[in-house]
Amino acid sequence: MAKFDFKKEEKHLYQPKTTPAIVDVPEMLFLAVDGQGDPNTSQEYREAVELLYGLSYTIKMSPKSGSAPEGYFDYVIPPLEGLWWGGDVDAESWVVTNKQGLLWTMLLRQPSFVNEDVVAWAKEKLGKKKPDLDLTKAQLISFAEGLCVQMLHVGPYDTEPQSVQRMHAFAAEHGYRIDFSPKRLHHEIYLSDPRKTAPEKLKTVLRHPIAKA
Repeated sequence: MAKFDFKKEEKHLYQPKTTPAIVDVPEMLFLAVDGQGDPNTSQEYREAVELLYGLSYTIKMSPKSGSAPEGYFDYVIPPLEGLWWGGDVDAESWVVTNKQGLLWTMLLRQPSFVNEDVVAWAKEKLGKKKPDLDLTKAQLISFAEGLCVQMLHVGPYDTEPQSVQRMHAFAAEHGYRIDFSPKRLHHEIYLSDPRKTAPEKLKTVLRHPIAKA
């Protein structure tokens, strides 16, 4: 059987066009790690990503150790995601003037069979391999973003404001306002690996929450 692939099954969420569109994002399950700092230089950020992938691959490979969770099915690890705020950012333009002050929650989506017991098992398993990781930082969360405007941004992360301006203009044209709050944040989904992809070819889904104007 083919592996379940969120990117293919939910193309409207993971493979948008390079033009803005309105999307209603349903409730999803994630492993999440909170932190602060410039993702280009922060050790905390690198450890957060390592922790998310470590736990996610431990869960994915659980059948090999005879510990597959109830309801397990084979799947492709979804792309890394991030919620961002702080950093003296201008919410209207998403221009960041203080990357060291950025606050973030890094996310990796999980299949529906993952629960707190599965995460606890994965933490115990990963902790034996990588005892230096702070496993307490990873939490299982569930949230629904609801109505958002999104588009595919192609290019360096620093040119995201150009796409954000298009998204905001599109939302306004269709009778919506940007609706940031502590629970509704600037959202990025990373379809490219910046270690292997030229900056001008990076593909990132940008998503902002909206509400009726």
